[in-house]
Amino acid sequence: MATKKGSSRRRRYGKGASKTVKSAMRRRKRGTLRSGKGGKGGKVKSRKQAIAIGLSEARKKGAKVPPKKSS
Repeated sequence: MATKKGSSRRRRYGKGASKTVKSAMRRRKRGTLRSGKGGKGGKVKSRKQAIAIGLSEARKKGAKVPPKKSS
């Protein structure tokens, strides 16, 4: 009974989500990623903020991303 290691776990984030986050990280590096509604805020310098923006965009597109944690 040979099973793949970790096969019982399912993916939390879809491939589309990782593409969107990758795109956001590239935009941050180029200096074109902006925060706020419609990108009207300031320049994003933080890596964590870039990831959050990428995941948010992925959610809007309908990619497989877990819901935001509400505090």
